Amino acid sequence: MNSMTGFGAASATLRNLTLSVEISGVNRKQTEIIVNLPRNFSDLEPRVRETAAAAVVRGRVSISVSLAESKTAGTDSLTLHTDKFHALCQIADQLRSSSHHEVSLSMDTLVRLGIVTNSVDEPIPSDEVWESALKDALHRALHAFREMRAREGKNLREDLLHRVDTLCGMREDMMRQAADVPRHYRDQLLKRLKEQGLPIELHDERIIKEIALFADRCDVSEEMTRLASHLEQFRSLCRSEESVGRTLDFLCQEIFRELNTTGSKANHAELAQTVVFAKTELEKIREQVQNVE
Repeated sequence: MNSMTGFGAASATLRNLTLSVEISGVNRKQTEIIVNLPRNFSDLEPRVRETAAAAVVRGRVSISVSLAESKTAGTDSLTLHTDKFHALCQIADQLRSSSHHEVSLSMDTLVRLGIVTNSVDEPIPSDEVWESALKDALHRALHAFREMRAREGKNLREDLLHRVDTLCGMREDMMRQAADVPRHYRDQLLKRLKEQGLPIELHDERIIKEIALFADRCDVSEEMTRLASHLEQFRSLCRSEESVGRTLDFLCQEIFRELNTTGSKANHAELAQTVVFAKTELEKIREQVQNVE
């Protein structure tokens, strides 16, 4: 079991640059991958998306790729465009000859004219970016991302199994309380008849028939059987290493259905109260399941 929440980051060296990849994930019913690349490398988005899709089954995953000048880069990160520089020198010589004034070329001028540029601004082929840095950094960031998801998933599993155990205990209470419903109805029925001055023997055929019909209407044995099956399946799925979020969400709906039917058949204050408590616990489970991949 994995959580849909996670974070992973990695970096790689690309010439005199540092390429950084950050991946974050949050819960989402379907798979949604958002890729944010430097404008010059937008054509690499399909490769990034395909690589991420192979590692993610469910959730909203944001992948951000950035380039920055390496902290270790010194003057080597600057590039002189020789052809432009020679052309500028020729123009400067012409100006000196025609004006008979000295013409100086400052570093600021060379930078403003784009003759001296930072290597960050130099175009790098997309294939070189992918093969030399992005591919490796992306895989390492995805590995860290999935490891965090697995750790979060382990915590989710423990919490869910604990809550399922609580529901199982409530199911036992409901079965015990449901078994007492016909007897309680019988005692109340005889009491009301006696209060109305209509005492009837317990073995009267009419009383037996009425109690039998009532017991049939209030019988929740089928609901309890299905509930036990759903809870056992839930336990089994929690121990799975596969993507089980959607299946667990479906089981939560089915468990709620059985609890709802049991509540409508209850006709018993204590049983109805237990059903309410069980629904409250199920809602907590359902909220946790929304984070399961």
